[in-house]
Amino acid sequence: MKIIEVETTKHRSQFNQLPHRLYQHDQEWVSHLTKDIEAVFDPTENPYFKTGEAKRWLLLSNTNEPIGRVAAFFNTKYIEQTQQKIGGMGFFECIQDERAAFLLFDTCQNWLLSKGMIGMDGPINFGERDRFWGLMVKGYKHPSYLENYNPPFYQNWFEQYGFEQMFEQSTSEITVETFNYERFNRISQRVLQNPTYQFKHFVWGELEQFANDFLTIYNQAWAHRPDFVPMTIERVRHVLRSLKPILLENIIWFVYANGEPAGFYINVIEVNQLFKPLKGKMNWWSKLLFVWHRTFGKVDRVRGIVFGVVPKYQNLGLETGMIMNFHNAILKHPHIRASELAWIGDFNPKMHSLFEALGAKTTKVHRTYRKLF
Repeated sequence: MKIIEVETTKHRSQFNQLPHRLYQHDQEWVSHLTKDIEAVFDPTENPYFKTGEAKRWLLLSNTNEPIGRVAAFFNTKYIEQTQQKIGGMGFFECIQDERAAFLLFDTCQNWLLSKGMIGMDGPINFGERDRFWGLMVKGYKHPSYLENYNPPFYQNWFEQYGFEQMFEQSTSEITVETFNYERFNRISQRVLQNPTYQFKHFVWGELEQFANDFLTIYNQAWAHRPDFVPMTIERVRHVLRSLKPILLENIIWFVYANGEPAGFYINVIEVNQLFKPLKGKMNWWSKLLFVWHRTFGKVDRVRGIVFGVVPKYQNLGLETGMIMNFHNAILKHPHIRASELAWIGDFNPKMHSLFEALGAKTTKVHRTYRKLF
């Protein structure tokens, strides 16, 4: 076996095609879109390259056949914010061979050591946490768009190599039938009828205003996290624009307190059910099929990707107001039967309690690990 760096067009193709061979008999697996993976490693697309660096590798067999892949990266802004020289690794795939897996892990560790790092988190993304983040350890079922999926034996490899759990993030599911409507409709009336608070859904024509409001809320709501890195307005605009094909205006809700941005609940169409037959490719025909299915209601679920309230407005019931507005909007899309509530960390017990009260059931769990060198 030998490790090579991903440098050529052929290498990039092999990096993206390897999972197709590894998961060819797995009925649950859905390929990531090649364009989404490549955007992570394109300095013109990913602003994290302004303050960081990333490398990719392929593991080849003795016959030069790709049998594994991995990436490693670091972000100086994160290091400055946390005062810890911790890098990251991710996009890991490998045949069922521990020796091969450990060789890939070693490659990441050695490169990060050469860059002055003292540890690595993984498997994570070289970018935001709403995509390509965490190792699936429970609920090995149809992954959602941009969600990591892997076989169960990966968990043992990570832990045997010396990775230790940092936190778990769970995904829950709720339907119109299981939603505890009567309770939440009753308790939400206090904030819905209070003129202090205004609830607005996203409007594309007001993108700049909503982007600024998102930035204000996000940078306050997550500031208490020790690993928090503030968002920039450029990054918010980029993310919102990149998500445009899978957004519906009235399933994204903001709340304001006397006109001041106070909270948001961001949902997107869950399109992986359409992407499965595309096999990672989004050509003109794939785009035509996607638009047709999206227009005529072939997507039957949405996915909540981020939910946040500014600290001084927490525990006032604003969450229930956004949830009720979202629920009422979903009723206008009768083809949507379920909503996923994603990326709720085990460090957020209040949100777990809220979702349990809603009637949501945990369906998948991902785990974020750290290894110190």
